[in-house]
Amino acid sequence: MIKLDPHGELLLQQYRELLPTLDQLAEKAYGQLVHALREQGIYVTAIEHRVKSENSLIGKLELKGSKYKIIDDVTDLVGLRVITFYTDEVDKVAAIAKTIFDIDWQESVDKRKLHQLDAFGYNSLHYICRLKEGGPRFELQMRTALQHVWSTIEHDTGYKVGAKIPNEYRRQFSRLAGMLELIDDEFSRLRFVLNDFQRQMKALVKNGQLDDVPLSASTFRNYLELHPFDRLNKLIAAVNQAEIYPVSLLPFLPLLESFGLKTLGDVQRFIDNNSEDAYQLALTQLATTDLDILSSSSAMQYLCLVHVLKQEGSCDSLKSIYDVINGESDANMALAEMLLEQAKSLPFMKH
Repeated sequence: MIKLDPHGELLLQQYRELLPTLDQLAEKAYGQLVHALREQGIYVTAIEHRVKSENSLIGKLELKGSKYKIIDDVTDLVGLRVITFYTDEVDKVAAIAKTIFDIDWQESVDKRKLHQLDAFGYNSLHYICRLKEGGPRFELQMRTALQHVWSTIEHDTGYKVGAKIPNEYRRQFSRLAGMLELIDDEFSRLRFVLNDFQRQMKALVKNGQLDDVPLSASTFRNYLELHPFDRLNKLIAAVNQAEIYPVSLLPFLPLLESFGLKTLGDVQRFIDNNSEDAYQLALTQLATTDLDILSSSSAMQYLCLVHVLKQEGSCDSLKSIYDVINGESDANMALAEMLLEQAKSLPFMKH
């Protein structure tokens, strides 16, 4: 059992008296930070909070208790840790923290800027904070997920305990740390590049330069913001004065790709070339029914069916579309056979 000197025992007693306040502080600081991050739309992988345990404090006081005059000089009695996915998000979290907490800049340190050429491991951004309304100080650590992984590895292997480690192992740690740092930076760079690509694609879609935009899940989402199927949907719904309810059209993307469509320009031509025939097919099927509610995928469904029919598609090809619409089922083959029979009288099937 560790025996503290009288000054250490005094600090420990102060800690025990302060403990209820520390518990409240941890919860309050955590709540304020979570709320602020949500308000700003910042998604992080984890937010942790804790009050330093008595055993942990005793170990600290044994090593450097003389450094502290009063218990408030121990700045990490309450600790918060935010773990982000990307390096640039650490700075975003820090910017938010500065608006909701008072930062003790003299005690805070950006350990990311302290790396030496022979240093190993990852470091965090550490702020020493106080609630705006006052109270004890607390520590806020901000680091990326990879930095957190490295810190855990360092702790688990005992690398930072100060023992003399052979140069061979020091070199291995150095190499691994460098690789992780490179990966961390590359993930952030890749995200920036991809976001920039998405912005470019969105601008091309908005400006109608559809032939310059490759067909993908993200570009198709942007394209759908132009509501390209609305006109045909309204025409089909007007057959029975039906109501249209919204559904996702993304499940149809693999079908469009299977048709050989490569760009959004191809999709637009697919709509333009098949809309009139899709309406005629819908009219044939719906005119004798009393359906008064249709999904917003109706236009897409009939466009796909017409496209397959024009390609002299088989029942199997038509069934694959019904499988997307209704879910895979043997009953879809009967629907495909029925459609093939109905479509024989339509003008586009006689060309």
